[in-house]
Amino acid sequence: MNQGKVVAIITGVISILIAIAYLVVVQLIDSRGEMIPAPVDQLSRSISIISYLLS
Repeated sequence: MNQGKVVAIITGVISILIAIAYLVVVQLIDSRGEMIPAPVDQLSRSISIISYLLS
């Protein structure tokens, strides 16, 4: 087997492992339950402070 085929196989295996790890992480995050949005009044306060600091 020449060197190019070995590199291609190793790269393919690494790509498949990364894809499987990604799917596992997504499933773990998704299984945490329903996402609750941030309270609106605290969010608007944070935006006001950031816009004041950037001005």
